[in-house]
Amino acid sequence: MPKQIIFHIDVNSAFLSWEASYRIHHLGGTVDLRTIPSAVGGNISKRRGIVLAKSIPAKKYHIQTGEPITDALRKCPNLIIVPPNYELYEKNSKAFMNILRKYTDKVEQYSIDEAFMDMTGTQMLFGPPVVAATALKDEIHHTLGFTVNVGISDKKLLAKMASDFEKPDRVHTLFSEDIQQKMWPLPVRDLFFVGNASEKKLNAIGIQTIGDLAKTDLKTLKALLKKHGEAIWNFANGKDVSLVEPEPADNKGYGNSTTIAFDVADAPTAKLVLLSLSETVGRRLRKNHVRIDMISVSIRYHDFHSVSHQSVLETPTNITNEIHAAACKLFDELWDGTPIRHLGVHTGHVTKDGANRQISLFDDTDYEKLEKLDHAVDHIREKFGADAITRASFLNQDKIDHMNGGISRENRTVDYSKIDLDISVKKKVDKWDFN
Repeated sequence: MPKQIIFHIDVNSAFLSWEASYRIHHLGGTVDLRTIPSAVGGNISKRRGIVLAKSIPAKKYHIQTGEPITDALRKCPNLIIVPPNYELYEKNSKAFMNILRKYTDKVEQYSIDEAFMDMTGTQMLFGPPVVAATALKDEIHHTLGFTVNVGISDKKLLAKMASDFEKPDRVHTLFSEDIQQKMWPLPVRDLFFVGNASEKKLNAIGIQTIGDLAKTDLKTLKALLKKHGEAIWNFANGKDVSLVEPEPADNKGYGNSTTIAFDVADAPTAKLVLLSLSETVGRRLRKNHVRIDMISVSIRYHDFHSVSHQSVLETPTNITNEIHAAACKLFDELWDGTPIRHLGVHTGHVTKDGANRQISLFDDTDYEKLEKLDHAVDHIREKFGADAITRASFLNQDKIDHMNGGISRENRTVDYSKIDLDISVKKKVDKWDFN
């Protein structure tokens, strides 16, 4: 039986790379965002201002993905920040995946900018793994204009670890027999699934490297981090039996949340936001022909303190009004009157369509009619756009999008005719310190 060969392909600084490539190759820009301190960031005025992706030169200023743009600008006042364009990113992701599928039909899309490939037994077609990975990497660069890293291993976890080695535009190997030499000397924070909180706890008991973690008694780790401790101990020792799964697993839950452009201090406005979130959650449920019977509401207050509450419904549903009614009930039980900056509606206990509704003698609601109405609205929006039909409760107000959550509309696309691609950048170039 041939040795299993798995690739992990990761786009280098995906959002920023895709943005830079589009500006140069399609809009005639002359400044490559990848070569200067730059970042893709959210909308500060609407309080979604975080760094979504950064260039390699931006790392010199210790700018981190996920940090507020205001913090990034304090570190680098002349940082170039460009708005996100998810429509562009989705197109790039699709083109990227299409190239991967030319090499094998066993492609598992892990996120918008990374995937696993099972390349076992393809050597006769594409040559040895490193040769095939290099050809794949170069084809993506020449065809689509951006670079990727490719990690090669006999296991998924190790392939992902390998792709995170030196960047950009590199091919790296990390087979099971290479773990002690290539992986164990790395800081423990570099291990998949080890976050900041876990790193601090591990460092506190003297675990600094992945090798330290691998050699630590498993009972000690389970006492410190419970099941998570066992999981990362297995990872540190290269124990991974997961397979490349071309078909995505069924969702275990559906949800949406949004950061509101202003502090919400009254229940009617909060419930209108919950309705907009319920609209998008319900639409996704119906599109996937599933129902849920668990709903939770999360609140983040203006001081960033967060709370949540959940309940189980009597019968599974995908009806927007039912989801909203349950969310409002949870909100009333949860909210303490503190101004709100972020709301979320999440669901669980997913079942396929077809489950019978439990009938109550005291409920005369025509649920069949509500379902048909929701499906009709979905069809109209699918055909004519999300704004083709709007609930009356959203009329005469422009502060709340009637279909909220997920990727906000202002991030869906960008009007490049209103953007100065080069002049504002060139004015700042002389002020950067590249040394």
